[in-house]
Amino acid sequence: AQLMESGGGLVQAGGSLRLSCAAPGGTFTINVMGWYRQAPGKQRELVATIPSGDGSAKYADSVRGRFTISRGNAKNTIYLQMNSLKPEDTAVYYCNAGYYSTSSSEPAYEYWGQGTQVTVSS
Repeated sequence: AQLMESGGGLVQAGGSLRLSCAAPGGTFTINVMGWYRQAPGKQRELVATIPSGDGSAKYADSVRGRFTISRGNAKNTIYLQMNSLKPEDTAVYYCNAGYYSTSSSEPAYEYWGQGTQVTVSS
């Protein structure tokens, strides 16, 4: 199953965008969802994650205070509100969903979206 993303685009520095991600029906049980991004010539990096149940969201230092990850009302749906965007936020943003057991920091299985382009002009 592939996650469905939307909301990317072109915005001026200082502007805002909101990304959405939903897992299709039939997806196996997942307990953590999040956003990653990959800029040209760079490795994919974590932006933010949020657990499906209790627990706090986590953010990369570079986006903390500007981006907010949240869960939607629909099951396995998340959003990423991006404010005060900077040119260095330009990247392809990927949604991720996985199942983590309590004894492992690596997911037992995970899903990815196809990616959505975010471009911030200076």
